[in-house]
Amino acid sequence: MKRAALVLGAATLLVTGLFVATNAYAANLLSNPGFESGNLSGWSCTGSGSGAVTSPVHSGSYALNGNATTADTAQCTQTVSVQPNTAYTLSGWVRGSYVYLGVTGGASTWTPAATAYTQLTVPFTTTAGQTSIQVYLHGWYGTGAYNADDISLDGPGTPPTTTPPTSPSKSVSPSPSKSASASPSPSKSASQSPSTSTSPTTPVTGIPKHALIGYNHASFANGSGYIRMADIPAAWDVIDLAFGEPTSVTSGDIRFNRCSAAECPNVESDAEFLAAIKAKQAQGKKVLISIGGQNGQVQLTTTAARDAFVSSVGAIIDRWGLDGLDIDFEGHSLYLNAGDSDFRNPTTPVVVNLISALKSLKAKYGAKFVLTMAPETFFVQLGYQFYGGTTQGDNRAGSYLPVIHAVRDFLTILHVQDYNSGPIWGLDNQYHTMGGADFHIAMTDMLKAGFPVANTGQTFPGLRADQIAIGVPAAVSAGNGYVANGVVQSAVTCLVNGSGCGGYTLRGGTSPALRGLMTWSINWDRYYNWEFQNAQRPYLNTLP
Repeated sequence: MKRAALVLGAATLLVTGLFVATNAYAANLLSNPGFESGNLSGWSCTGSGSGAVTSPVHSGSYALNGNATTADTAQCTQTVSVQPNTAYTLSGWVRGSYVYLGVTGGASTWTPAATAYTQLTVPFTTTAGQTSIQVYLHGWYGTGAYNADDISLDGPGTPPTTTPPTSPSKSVSPSPSKSASASPSPSKSASQSPSTSTSPTTPVTGIPKHALIGYNHASFANGSGYIRMADIPAAWDVIDLAFGEPTSVTSGDIRFNRCSAAECPNVESDAEFLAAIKAKQAQGKKVLISIGGQNGQVQLTTTAARDAFVSSVGAIIDRWGLDGLDIDFEGHSLYLNAGDSDFRNPTTPVVVNLISALKSLKAKYGAKFVLTMAPETFFVQLGYQFYGGTTQGDNRAGSYLPVIHAVRDFLTILHVQDYNSGPIWGLDNQYHTMGGADFHIAMTDMLKAGFPVANTGQTFPGLRADQIAIGVPAAVSAGNGYVANGVVQSAVTCLVNGSGCGGYTLRGGTSPALRGLMTWSINWDRYYNWEFQNAQRPYLNTLP
């Protein structure tokens, strides 16, 4: 039979043989933790066929059987009240392939393959003001059923109040059954505390909930013409100055040279450019320096190159009073050496040094530092099918994954380029190609849900919705993969509220906090009479 623990709590005192209870709280805060009710009472579970079973069990008479399918991770969640700034331990016994245990928006752990019941443990500390959490269990797409038993949330409950609350405290974490917790999060150590980052609706960076992000050809014209900074419309929330480029591929020494008068006859003076940046910032806009681009190969192969990168990028930010940095490494800037197969602990110098450089810049500029990235799908989502460090195929495949993962705690926005891309294998195990809403839906869903990294036995954890924007060309001349503005809006509508998704099932759930749209480029949009801006800015304003 299953034993019930009797725990009196740290505030119970033993006095002359008598227990004097002072605010003793139950240790296991979960309802029906061992599924001994014979059903899922207390839990909210997805997955057709999920339920309580009599075999196999870890102890007692029942255990959970989660029926993960190709379309559902069979997630079970339970929301409980907690105390702020307090240590807790979540633990449970699980068996099966790819089984996850964690706290929505916080710490988690997993096991890739447990043929017998294995205990998972997740210590964590609640944040200031946090009064409830959502714990979760789930499997992974297409890996079959998993079992769980004896789930425990150990720690002090909510102290009694003179006047009991009339309704449960609101969780600071998402609570729908299809939540961020549906994305795997094995890479964070179980000892890590939940993120204390600001709520997506009020980000510390001050970027609107649904932002319009665009690149400004500040150092070249590219056939689309030059736009003076002061003439960029107010519709644009984040302006990326393209591009800062290295003095040589491996120098790490980045220079930002503004467009010459010979190429851009209407270029403003440095003083006018600087004044216009300040004016944009006064309006609440963010102006970043984008490093790389198609021609700016940056390989930080040495620590000297890393240090030069930090110094030179910092000098650009300081010179123009910028808000942060956009990483647009393309071509052969990033790759993975043979055997570098753990994205959580990379060893390839160009990756390790870039991560170190970004952390140094974050430390230098603090909480208001804006960091965005614009990788191609080849360097991110392709990692689901091929991963460069496993020496299978191109060693650049998925090579952004260790960088994204290492800086996820301060990454402001990831806007993958959903253009100039070949077919990409999605979470539905189907190829998705450019030319319709489906491609944007599938590629963005991968970022939200997370995905197993090919041939590694590891899973890349999904990002928060507010960290994700969709990258699209502004016009037919801007890049391969252009689709009409209405098609882009159809994709966003599906991702935000789950409607109009066609035959695709969202693995990462809906994303009301989806950050918005990035486009290449502001210049090309102006060239085409602002068609992108005029369609998408009002549309983004209608989103919840």
